[in-house]
Amino acid sequence: QVQVAESGGGLAQAGGSLRLSCAVSGGTFSQYHMGWFRYAPGKERVFVAAISWSGASTYYADSVKGRFTIARDRDNAGNTLYLQMSSLKPEDTAVYYCVTGVGYGYWGQGTQVTVSS
Repeated sequence: QVQVAESGGGLAQAGGSLRLSCAVSGGTFSQYHMGWFRYAPGKERVFVAAISWSGASTYYADSVKGRFTIARDRDNAGNTLYLQMSSLKPEDTAVYYCVTGVGYGYWGQGTQVTVSS
């Protein structure tokens, strides 16, 4: 059974940093893209960032470009994902979800990120 588990969320002040991690178990996902989405209160799901199976290509939402960095651990069957978040803004407050698999079919339970002004 595939399990996706995010960690690293919490409270940060505006301008601060947080690092999210995602561990995927129950399979090998080295051949799949992995990514992050977020849900903010009262808003729709928003794409944040993604990384190709090789790690050679990364993709970012305009709102986080230059502030967030996505990376994956290729030594762990490609099953570990990170999101380094810097220069955080209050509008980054959301629940962040790690996704992977065909069509991003596997989602974690999410980790709360709260940025205070």
